[in-house]
Amino acid sequence: MTTVQITLPDQLALEAQRAGLLSSETIERILRAQLKTQHVDELFQAIDQMVAVESPAAMSPEEVAEEIRAMRAERRARNTS
Repeated sequence: MTTVQITLPDQLALEAQRAGLLSSETIERILRAQLKTQHVDELFQAIDQMVAVESPAAMSPEEVAEEIRAMRAERRARNTS
């Protein structure tokens, strides 16, 4: 377990204490909820970035076969060196 000390304005600390927000359990729940929200936000940002990337045109079966042939030839050349 880690102990965390925070500094708050007196009025805020008093209100938070009265509302029961300064217990370890409540702070843990609040932090976990915030982390989950941030992870979801990061996921959506990543999705937005992926959508914004312009996809290359689809390759024909012949182009795919040619790429495979080229990759295999390159691999063979490396293995014989």
